[in-house]
Formats: sequence, C-alpha cells, structure tokens
Amino acid sequence: MITAPAALLPSLVSLRRVLHAEAEVGLDLPRTQRLIVEALAGLDLEITTGATLTSVTAVLRGGRPGPVVLLRADMDALPVIESTGLPFAAADAMHACGHDLHMAGLVGAARLLAARRAELPGTVVFMFQPGEEGYAGGRIMLDEGVLDAAGERPVAAYAVHVDCTTEGGTAVTRPGPIMASASGLRVTVRGSGGHAAWPAHAIDPMPVAAEIVLAVQSFVARRVPVSDPAIVSVTRIASDSAAPNVLSATVELEANVRTLSPQTLQLIRTELPRLVTAIGEAHGCRVDVRFVDSYPVTVNDPAETAVVLGILDEIYGADNVVRLPQPSMASEDFAYVLEEVPGTLVFLGVRPVATPADAAAGMHSAGAVFDDGRLDTHAVVLAELAWRRLIR
Repeated sequence: MITAPAALLPSLVSLRRVLHAEAEVGLDLPRTQRLIVEALAGLDLEITTGATLTSVTAVLRGGRPGPVVLLRADMDALPVIESTGLPFAAADAMHACGHDLHMAGLVGAARLLAARRAELPGTVVFMFQPGEEGYAGGRIMLDEGVLDAAGERPVAAYAVHVDCTTEGGTAVTRPGPIMASASGLRVTVRGSGGHAAWPAHAIDPMPVAAEIVLAVQSFVARRVPVSDPAIVSVTRIASDSAAPNVLSATVELEANVRTLSPQTLQLIRTELPRLVTAIGEAHGCRVDVRFVDSYPVTVNDPAETAVVLGILDEIYGADNVVRLPQPSMASEDFAYVLEEVPGTLVFLGVRPVATPADAAAGMHSAGAVFDDGRLDTHAVVLAELAWRRLIR
C-alpha cells in the first residue's frame, strides 16, 4: 500500500490554505491555475492547460507499460462571503464545497505516484477542472479532449469529494447512482397588466403564477413513483411590477429539478411544461416554458466500486467505510466523466474533530469549515486507487 511521507501533510495543508485564500468562481480561475501548475513543478509531468477554461491536465507516464487511469479534482469556489473567521479566508468568494482540499489532495496523489514512477505500470491523468458549480466544466474538458490526453482512453476514473458534516476519518460511497441529475425549468407567464384597483380590466399573471407554483410543487407527489425519487422545487419568482398599485404584465418562475433515472427525467421534461402551459392558457395568459438540462446522474460503476470499497476498508478500516444506502439528491459534474469511463466517486469525512455533528455548518454555507489535517490520507486514497487499477 502507498504511504505518505511525513513531509507531505504540511506541504498539502499549506497549499490548500493558499488555494482557499485565492478562491475564484466559474470557468476562469487564473490564480488558481497558476498555483496548481506551480505545485506540480518538478514532477516531470506532461502539463497542458485549457483553451476555453483555465483547466490543468497533467499526464504521468510510468516506467512500465500499462493502461491509463484518470484522477479528477474540481477547482472553483462559490460566490459566498465567508464567515468562518479563518486567517486564510478569501475576501469575495469561498471554497465552501471543499474544492481547495480536492486540488491539494490530487497534487498530493501526483507527488506520491511520481515518486514511484519507475514501478508504475501505466499512465495517470490528473484532471484539474474549473466550473463544477453549475458551469459544466467537466463537459467542456471532455469536449477539449481530456480523455485522450495520454494518447489512449482511461480504463477507469476516480474522484474524491470531501464533506464537512461527515465524521473525519470516514469514507462513503455506493455502487450505481450516487448523486442526482440537476435540471431547471424556466417559466414566463404573460398577462396584460393594469391598475390594481381594476383587475377585471386586465389579465393578471400573478395569481396564475401562484397556481403554477402549487402545481409544480405537487407534481412529483402525484406523477412520479415513490420508488424512483425526484425533487422539483420552485426557487425564484419575480414580476415586472415596480409599484404596489400596478398589476404585473409578466411573472417569471424558476424551478430546480433533481432525478435519479432517465425515465423520470424524461417524464418531468415532457409533462411538467405541458401542465404549466395548460394552467396559464386556462386563465388567458401566454406561457413560455424552457426546460434546461444540466448535470446527469452520477453513476458509480458497480465492478469498480466493489474494488474501491475493498481498498477503502484497508485504508480506513471496515468500520469507518459507509455503504451509502440511498443516493444523494445533490449533483456533481464528475457525472460527465463517469458516462464515458467506468469509475467511482468517493466522499471523505473531514468534519473538524472539535465540532459536534449537530453544530457543523453545511456544505455551501458561509460557515463551512473543513479539517485539512487529513489531506495526506486524501492523497493516499487517490494514489492507491490509481495504483491498484493499473496493476489489476
């Protein structure tokens, strides 16, 4: 089993905190990209950067022939103003989803594997990806050829995602679907507007929009089988009225859609716009509906995940490895990679030791705190997964 030298952890903690302080949002992360390239310097990797996004792809060729394995980390932060009070907090964005740890952990894996290059039976591609938080950066990197970076396609792909609410020293995963798809519904309800004193002289889209909200919120309970979970939530409503005595002419709605199967996604994609349109038309409004597909379901390959669970049992101890009984309804754009390459997404618990479970701030929150004292194990997990797959 790969082990981490004592010097690895402090170097990764230092890197993570610099990355945290330099948090950037979206697809254009020039400071983050520079820090990653600098952190990989001296490892004799074939490094390329993205054409339309600030990605970093690094290829490590082993000293012995063998297949290709891909390891991935995401790079972007969230537009959240941090409230942790940490001395390395960023000013105008926040790594509230742990991507700073993901990058540091993958750099650590690159260092561990590079140190054993002569024995390495194959090639490892390190994929550092911007734009995971809603920008589909993974899809863009696939379009730019990350899966062909080594000259042949990977036989497996792995990623680690930390969780600041899960007990430290715990690993969590499952075969099959592990995270939901994420899509959106955008609705514009058009009436005629008018004076609030004479609603009969207008077509007021506001009560129509309210009826649509109730119908959308109850759609899943009556149209989707309970055995195939889905969530539809209206997340935004806005009108063009700028005064309390003016009836709006237009109301806009947005809903977030989460599913775990292509069948249910297709049902919602087809039937929900029909329902919304019919409600509007019944009240004399024109309705524009757009269904916006985003991230697909993240599906762990069952065969790969069976091997991964065995490796995690060795690293963490079987009592500290959780077989997730149900998928999460959050989403993850590593799903794009797993649609093309068999592999596994693993969650690692990094809740600070002194923080009780009921007091831990959640992921994506301004108060989220992550224990970076486990980054050496994080790096070992990634390196070991790659190593074991290459020698299999």
